[in-house]
Amino acid sequence: MKKMRFAKSIIGTLLLAGSITPVIQAQNLVIGYADPEVIITYMPEYQTIQQQMAAEYQTSQEALQALAEDFQERVAKYQKQQPLLTAERQAEREADLAKYQQEIQQSAADKDQELAKKQEDLMKPLLEKVQTVIDALAAELGLDLVIRSPALLFVNEDKIKNINLDIARKLGVEIDEEAETAQN
Repeated sequence: MKKMRFAKSIIGTLLLAGSITPVIQAQNLVIGYADPEVIITYMPEYQTIQQQMAAEYQTSQEALQALAEDFQERVAKYQKQQPLLTAERQAEREADLAKYQQEIQQSAADKDQELAKKQEDLMKPLLEKVQTVIDALAAELGLDLVIRSPALLFVNEDKIKNINLDIARKLGVEIDEEAETAQN
């Protein structure tokens, strides 16, 4: 009976030690946080990308506007001719107009996807550049974990380090430090 209690005691102690170890290890984590999107907005390359995307968007809007005006002209022409058309011919023209309208809508959706893909492609090198600096800085500062800051609701600045300014400095980017500290 004593051996059984002793064995249970040892097993209990081992289980307790096993459950405490992750808590102790978690307390020793060195954590940093950053907001790569904020840093990117201060990069000169980002401004160039935004200007390029604005021009692409404008061109796209002009093309869609031209299609919409053409559609309106076709509708107006049909409405003028409608009293002279047979029921069969009216149905054909209405089907043609509906098809053209769908083509315009599909063209708009395709262009939106194309613009989103282009922006993603243009932003990818910036994101990779920032991630490379985050990785290097995390190693340099001995961080075990870097968290994306928009997800944070509370930060104990004594235990968790904001590395946004460090990242920006390594990238050679000027960030408004007052605005940065006010955000966090």
